[in-house]
Amino acid sequence: MENQANKSSSHEVYSLKLHIVFATKYRRRTMTPELLDYLRGAFAEILEGWRCTLLEFGGESDHVHLLIEIRPALNISTLINKLKTASARRARNRFAEHLKPFYWKPHFWHRAYYEMGGVGGATLETVRRYAESQGTKEKPRKSKQPA
Repeated sequence: MENQANKSSSHEVYSLKLHIVFATKYRRRTMTPELLDYLRGAFAEILEGWRCTLLEFGGESDHVHLLIEIRPALNISTLINKLKTASARRARNRFAEHLKPFYWKPHFWHRAYYEMGGVGGATLETVRRYAESQGTKEKPRKSKQPA
């Protein structure tokens, strides 16, 4: 993450970075290292088309983290929708046989997502290290306690 300087256009100076988390539908553990590598490239390519930048990417078997830089005039909810739709379509096409046992309908991402509207509370370095650490070790799941 070498370039943390402000960006500028004809009438604005900005530095907008978002931390986004997408979970797989039903939190199914569908992600393999090959699928994660593919998604990293797919997200970078999709974001480039929106004149945005993928700064960091990390993930585990059931979710991914993206640290992205966006432009101020961008509608974030539209971008999120396009990211999820395009990446899901690409992943389902490329890994159809792998995903078939997990989803009988053309699902991939859970419809909800986490988006931290900026990384102001944490330093970019902290968010970068967190995203990088995803997938380094599998953590045990906590079972839900009955109410």
